[in-house]
Amino acid sequence: MSCPFLIGKGAYFMCRQYKTSKKNRTNYIYYTADGTKIVIAPGEGGASTTDIELLHTMDDEEVDEQRRYNYRITANLDGYQDDEGTGADDRNQYLTDYSYNPERVYLEKEKEAEHLATLERLTKAMGHLTAKQKELFKKKYVDQRTNTDIANEEGVSEAAIRNRLKKMHTKLKKYLT
Repeated sequence: MSCPFLIGKGAYFMCRQYKTSKKNRTNYIYYTADGTKIVIAPGEGGASTTDIELLHTMDDEEVDEQRRYNYRITANLDGYQDDEGTGADDRNQYLTDYSYNPERVYLEKEKEAEHLATLERLTKAMGHLTAKQKELFKKKYVDQRTNTDIANEEGVSEAAIRNRLKKMHTKLKKYLT
């Protein structure tokens, strides 16, 4: 089993199946792509004991990750396969049903709840607007008309429509926050 990581000057080291014991961590050994053994010792090439400890810590993390991966794949996923190697659709519906994702379902419910709460607050705030402001809101945001179009229909300037929208926004903001 090997999982190469590019380190240093084109050198690779092999994933270890075990962790180096604490008493044997005085130096660090790795192998190049062609299999040459390289030993890093404190004081050689500017390496310190801290550098060597860091390399061993990275190895420990890699060993732990490889163990977790092996456990998940062989112990969990392979356990859901039939003897002939076919999928275990009959034993675990969640292996084939990709539409069910608990995290996605939870996030969708949360977004829906936030959306409904925002709509409820907006409805309450809209109750404080005058009939003219509600009509302006409908024209601008529901019908998606331009300020110029609304101004031409009402026979006022576009600046007047901007001022009305600003007053309406101020009032809505007051009741939304």
